[in-house]
Amino acid sequence: MKIVVFRHFLFDDPSVIISWSEDTEHELVMHDPAQGIQREWLHSLDLLVILGGPMSVYQENEYPWLIQEKAFVSEAIQMGKKVLGICLGAQMIAEILGGTVISNGEKKEIGWHQVQRKRDYHPWLTHVPEQFTSFTWHGDTFSLPEGARLLMYSEACEHQAFAYGEHVLGLQFHLESTTQCIEQMLSRWSHELIDLPFIQKDFVIREGMVHSENSQMLLWGILDQIALNSLNSAD
Repeated sequence: MKIVVFRHFLFDDPSVIISWSEDTEHELVMHDPAQGIQREWLHSLDLLVILGGPMSVYQENEYPWLIQEKAFVSEAIQMGKKVLGICLGAQMIAEILGGTVISNGEKKEIGWHQVQRKRDYHPWLTHVPEQFTSFTWHGDTFSLPEGARLLMYSEACEHQAFAYGEHVLGLQFHLESTTQCIEQMLSRWSHELIDLPFIQKDFVIREGMVHSENSQMLLWGILDQIALNSLNSAD
C-alpha cells in the first residue's frame, strides 16, 4: 500500500505513522503541501492522510496553497481513494463535501478529552472502544456534510469523527500526537492556553501524556483496518 501524508508544520511529529508503515512494510511519502503537490500521486496512492495544522481551511488568502491541496483531496475522494483526515484534515474533508467550517467559540478544545462513539459502525474503527481519551487542539468545528455519518462526539465538540462512504474518515482529535510534539505545541503556542472551559492548563496536559501510548495503539489499529480493507478490496 502506498501512503501519502500531508504535513502542515515543521515540528509536527509523524513518527507514529512512520513507525507503523515501517513495521508493516508499506511505502510512505511525507510532504508539505505548501511546497506544491504532484498530481500524479493521485494514480499511485492507496491512502491519503491529511494531518493537522495551525491554519484554518478558510484562510486561503493567507495560505494560497490550500486551494491546490483542497483540489487534490477532492479528486482523491471522487476517485474512491482511501482518505484519512485529522483535525485540519477532517475540517478540509468536511468543507470539500459541502459542510461549513467555523470557529467553535468558547468551546475551543485543548488538552486531553474524552471522546464517545455513536452506534454507527465503520470498519476502520473496529478496535476503537466506545469511550476513550485523546489529545485535542482545535478552535474550529464543522457542520456535517450531506451524506456523511457522524461517528463520535465529545462534550465540547458535537462532531469529533465522521465517515463518508466506506473510504473516507475524518477525525477531529489527535491520536498521532507524540509527547515531543505536544511539548513543542505547549512551548510555541502557549498564548492559546487561555481561561476557557475546555482548555486545560499546561501541567494538566503534561499529566495527561500517560494516554499517549494508548492513543498510538488506537491509531495503529485504525491503520491496520485500512490496510486490511485495502487488501480485501484488491482481492
